[in-house]
Amino acid sequence: MTTPQELPQMPAGFVWGTATAAYQIEGAAAEDGRGPSIWDTFCRRPGAVAGGASGAVACDSYHRWRDDVQLLDDLGVDAYRFSIAWPRVLPTGAGAVNRAGLDYYDRLVDGLCERGIRPFVTLYHWDLPQALEDAGGWRARDTADHFADYAAVVAGRLGDRVQDWITLNEPYCSSIVGYAEGRHAPGAIEGHGALAAAHHLLLGHGRAVTALRAACPGARVGITLNLSPAVPVSDAPVDRAAADRMDLLLNRQFTDPVLGGAYPEGFERLYAGVSDLSFRQDGDLQVIGAPLDFLGVNYYYRIHAADAPYDQPDAALRSACDIGVRSVPRAGVPVTALGWPIEPHGLYDTLTGLASRYPDLPPVYVTENGIAQLTDDQGPDPDRIRFIAEHLAAAARAAADAPVDLRGYFYWSLIDNFEWARGYAPRFGLVHVDYPTGDRTPRESFHWLRKQLVSRSR
Repeated sequence: MTTPQELPQMPAGFVWGTATAAYQIEGAAAEDGRGPSIWDTFCRRPGAVAGGASGAVACDSYHRWRDDVQLLDDLGVDAYRFSIAWPRVLPTGAGAVNRAGLDYYDRLVDGLCERGIRPFVTLYHWDLPQALEDAGGWRARDTADHFADYAAVVAGRLGDRVQDWITLNEPYCSSIVGYAEGRHAPGAIEGHGALAAAHHLLLGHGRAVTALRAACPGARVGITLNLSPAVPVSDAPVDRAAADRMDLLLNRQFTDPVLGGAYPEGFERLYAGVSDLSFRQDGDLQVIGAPLDFLGVNYYYRIHAADAPYDQPDAALRSACDIGVRSVPRAGVPVTALGWPIEPHGLYDTLTGLASRYPDLPPVYVTENGIAQLTDDQGPDPDRIRFIAEHLAAAARAAADAPVDLRGYFYWSLIDNFEWARGYAPRFGLVHVDYPTGDRTPRESFHWLRKQLVSRSR
């Protein structure tokens, strides 16, 4: 297969960008007043992270942010999506503000604006202050209130230059992967608690939307959801039902309340033996369903779902992710180095499916999409070039075939970084990072994308 050489034509004003997250690149975990996060704690748990790694140093972007802004400028992107570390701004999650932490983001935003690069700020990319987790974390309703207060603090400092705000990144991962599967911080395996965390994350999102608009009139506010079409491995009724359960857990648990103003049909029935859903209160849906200026979609792969009967005599002890579904590989479908199916059509399905299900779908940005390699290569990466081009082509087809107002695409990631429980082995970056030295070296994909973008005016 030949490597595509050109990106598809996109509408005028289409935003080209790359993305990162605070805990994955910043380092400086104990500097300038930053408090500990759940990921600092989780990384100290034996066996939790591959190689015993942590984000304590990561890519040292806290000190090398100028280098990264220069890379963005050299690449020629229109925008940069990055996240704020909540414990760097509010070390205990509430109370006294750490001015040094805000100063860091102030300098970063200024550096971007000086180069004409539009900042897209994500307020929460999984690094909950440990003090809030000690008080119950996202299981606790108070955390949603604290999140709104934190949003107001950040917006009050940066809102004169930042117009594009993302409240949460992938609440599915924060709640289900963190509180039900235990693979991510805080490493819990729960039923009711995980479902409560999912609800309170969305409640916090809704309250933050109000706080952001109050602090920054004219702000553009959205949320980023990771969406994966769940397709049955066969036409057997049990596999079709399994795919529907996975779609409900992974996708509709979040899209229906945010975009449709209701909880998904069948959710209460699925978890009848796990939770009484008592964390839901009257009026929550109105808060969660606040109108959005845009929706961020993170797409990496489809899930090929098969029925997986389980024998769990005590249903009350079930984890929220134990819904009798397993993901299976499909013959003939190529996979990434992480074993993720490479199916660009899944992005098409995701975007057109959203347009079909939600008539009032707001403008959409693909806020993450990328491919990892497990080698330390610095140069040629034709698979990454092909991956970007094919997924962008699928996104362009979706915009042409359905009422999807597609506004932009952010590749994950600008630079190699700490990949959560997988440590530092997966390398998603357009730019190679030598972790012992922190040196950055643009890969072939960087130069290819730059060639595509330099002819476009910002």
